[in-house]
Amino acid sequence: MDLRPITPTYSVTGQISVEDLAEIKAAGFKSIVCHRPDGEAADQPSFASIKQAAAGLGIEMRHIPVGPMGVTAEAVREMVDALEELPQPMLGYCRSGARSTAIFQHTAHMRN
Repeated sequence: MDLRPITPTYSVTGQISVEDLAEIKAAGFKSIVCHRPDGEAADQPSFASIKQAAAGLGIEMRHIPVGPMGVTAEAVREMVDALEELPQPMLGYCRSGARSTAIFQHTAHMRN
């Protein structure tokens, strides 16, 4: 897993698995936002399976998928809400981390 800090309280990574959650918790993350739609790849774990395992570790999760349409205004609003409501530090993930970075960058003007 390649954790890439964007700010002191938000980092991104590529696809995670249930097995990565202990390392994510040990790194201090208190919440996770998934920006990958379910079913995008055959070998991709479902959001529900990761959310269930994360809950057992006390990590809050939210699903804000960014699909073929790219970063939508609705997704940005949902991400702003997640940043305001979920405990931090927060980890965003998608296939590579690019969508999780892009959506965070789109929230900057809405949070200032």
